[in-house]
Amino acid sequence: MKIALFSDIHANLPALEAFFADVEKRDIDSIYCLGDLVGYNIWPNEVTEEIRKRNIPTIAGNYDFGIGRNSDECGCAYKTDVEKANGAVSISLTNELISDKNRAYLRTLPAHIRVEFQLNDEKLNLLLVHGSPRKINEYLFEDRAEKSLLRIMQDADADIMCFGHTHKPYHRILNSGDEEKAHFRHAINLGSVGKPKDSDNRGCYVLLEIDENASALDKDSIKPHFIRFEYDIEKAAKAVEDSRLPNAYADNLRNGY
Repeated sequence: MKIALFSDIHANLPALEAFFADVEKRDIDSIYCLGDLVGYNIWPNEVTEEIRKRNIPTIAGNYDFGIGRNSDECGCAYKTDVEKANGAVSISLTNELISDKNRAYLRTLPAHIRVEFQLNDEKLNLLLVHGSPRKINEYLFEDRAEKSLLRIMQDADADIMCFGHTHKPYHRILNSGDEEKAHFRHAINLGSVGKPKDSDNRGCYVLLEIDENASALDKDSIKPHFIRFEYDIEKAAKAVEDSRLPNAYADNLRNGY
């Protein structure tokens, strides 16, 4: 089975359109969205409607959660006063732009999706979250201590945990077994379709392969492929500059941070 997983579009319609064009060229069996459809650009309705019309199973991101409740708080961890002020402009504009119908959709998105496979006489649990199983806006960066990340996954009964929120893609394999029997768990950050922050300005998503031999006992049997794709960055950046959004968001798109 080939599963396409994507996250953090952030109202970037050109990026989402390029993502769909790319994924449609691949032989996928299912597709899931891990949230943050809106914020930081001018197309929250168009992005939401593209997801809805395809009936893509989707969970709420922290930005979706805030906009769904008409809140002026997105649950974002801004580091400086300038970033906080810019963020206030973004959530204010998004709240103005979003339609009542799309706000209701965002409000009712589930917190997570769990998919259970039964292969090789054992269960293999795939858990889809936005930030972490514990909190929608918890940041699980790649340098998270192994003991902490393992505890999060064990508490959630996740053999494979896919998430977004940091906009920085990575794959870590952790062993929660003992000397006699290994139990490998896979933590997979999808990166971002519409607002990358890893110094690569291309969009990013994951193609996850799970075949009949997939097992928590074999660390190489779970194969996430990180797919990067080009899109019309200038169109997305100019849309920011032609709106009341801070120009810093256009620079972010151009530079991938």
